[in-house]
Amino acid sequence: MQIATWNVNSVRARLPRILPWLEEHGVDVLCLQETKVIDELFPAEPFEDLGYQIARHGQKTYNGVAILSRHGLEDVALGMPDDAEDEEARVIAATVDDVMLLNLYVVNGREVGCDKYAYKLAWLERVRTYMAERFPAGEKVVVTGDFNITFDDRDVHDPDAWRDRILCSEPERAALARIMDLGYTDAFRRFHEEGGLYTWWDFRTRGYQRGDGLRIDHFLLSAAAMEACSGVEVELTAREGAKPSDHAPVILTLS
Repeated sequence: MQIATWNVNSVRARLPRILPWLEEHGVDVLCLQETKVIDELFPAEPFEDLGYQIARHGQKTYNGVAILSRHGLEDVALGMPDDAEDEEARVIAATVDDVMLLNLYVVNGREVGCDKYAYKLAWLERVRTYMAERFPAGEKVVVTGDFNITFDDRDVHDPDAWRDRILCSEPERAALARIMDLGYTDAFRRFHEEGGLYTWWDFRTRGYQRGDGLRIDHFLLSAAAMEACSGVEVELTAREGAKPSDHAPVILTLS
């Protein structure tokens, strides 16, 4: 099974890029972030024509997540149980075959020290609690999405320039480490120990053309899922050409 994650920065705007990519790569599951559309206006039909079943959790203009699967979707859950006062559409979970899947669009945080930053850290703790309660030990669990956090300096083109800034601050990394302490592995690093491999590049600074990026799109795997994992790759060609997203898709392969 191949599972891809991709922050598409508007599913409707990026549809001419997503559909040919799916036709070429034929992944079994695609997790989308920043769909930026309410559920009623999600462009489901072209994906269904390619054989995908869709679960989506969206809102107008901002955020939004979706899971597309060629193997069906069971036990779909939108948001977290304590989301009553939080209307941001950032979390969707489902089971595909024997894989328990969680797709996240983590809060950006804007800048270190601001209200959004505090909200991000608190939100990550809520995710940790949700994962601990939802996923029993021993299950094959895949947690993926745009985490808006780098694990360490290998994920950063210019670590000194990003030191203590948003996406790279120590409190953010510590919050991510607390999630990992539940028993998860950064699957990408199991296959790529070197730095210099990124998933996001800033449009404003022509980051992709300059090789100046960050790795913030991740696959966190439980022990059972990690045993079945045979590779993780960043698909860079999707970041090239006309009107791409600022993120590249990442593909996980499970045997």
